[in-house]
Amino acid sequence: MKNLAKSQKNTRRLSHFFTYLFMIILSIIIIYPILITISSAFKSGNIAAFSLDFNSKWTLGNFSRLFNETLYGSWYKNTLIIAISTMIVQVTVITLAGYTYSRYRFVGRKNSLLFFLIIQMVPTMAALTAFYVMALLLGALDQYWFLTLIYIGGGIPMNTWLMKGYFDTVPIDLDESAKLDGAGHFRIFAQIVLPLVRPMIAVQALWAFMGPFGDYMLAKFLLRTPENLTVAVGLQTFINDSQNQKVSLFAAGAILIALPISILFFMLQKNFVSGLIAGGTKG
Repeated sequence: MKNLAKSQKNTRRLSHFFTYLFMIILSIIIIYPILITISSAFKSGNIAAFSLDFNSKWTLGNFSRLFNETLYGSWYKNTLIIAISTMIVQVTVITLAGYTYSRYRFVGRKNSLLFFLIIQMVPTMAALTAFYVMALLLGALDQYWFLTLIYIGGGIPMNTWLMKGYFDTVPIDLDESAKLDGAGHFRIFAQIVLPLVRPMIAVQALWAFMGPFGDYMLAKFLLRTPENLTVAVGLQTFINDSQNQKVSLFAAGAILIALPISILFFMLQKNFVSGLIAGGTKG
């Protein structure tokens, strides 16, 4: 028995060792690039390459140059407009669609859900040419409203599935009880079911908002003039030229991208936490 207990104890220690080792390696992989970016953003002068050096003189000059010497302000504004529009419209559509697919039975329901699933399997890269032709036909090439519509449409199929699945976890007995009390369809949706799915709505809102900040390929393909670029495409122009890379400006611009995403995350954080607590209580 003593040998068995000792063996189990050693196995647990070994398991803990590899778990902590994995977490440490993962932390280094995540934190190290962030430290390099921060270090490069606050360095004075035009450095030639990203490097982790905290000994050089730190300055806020790179952030000032971003807005005074480049089109970063326009890129930032464009991206914010696209991100906010995408978030509002996409979350509204997928919430209504998810509720409809979860609560109602209608002709074509099963086939349309299957269609959404098949569409999601087609990578965006495969549709680039189609998007370009559509933009030409509509006269929307180099217009960021067209890019916004693509972001909205691209996120609907899979996110509708996710919303439907979350609505399915809300007992339909609540709907039936509300109907017996005289509540209509809209009141049941808005006042009874919708508050219960706020955690998933918050997650969807954050995803939709983050998408335009991180996408490069679609924006690069559809936008042309420097003033209409998004921040991801605009930043890439800083390091295009191997002979004259603006690494410090690129790093400063990359840090500023995190600001609106972090603000939105903290605004929605309460919903994430309440969702976890509700799930734990339910379990």
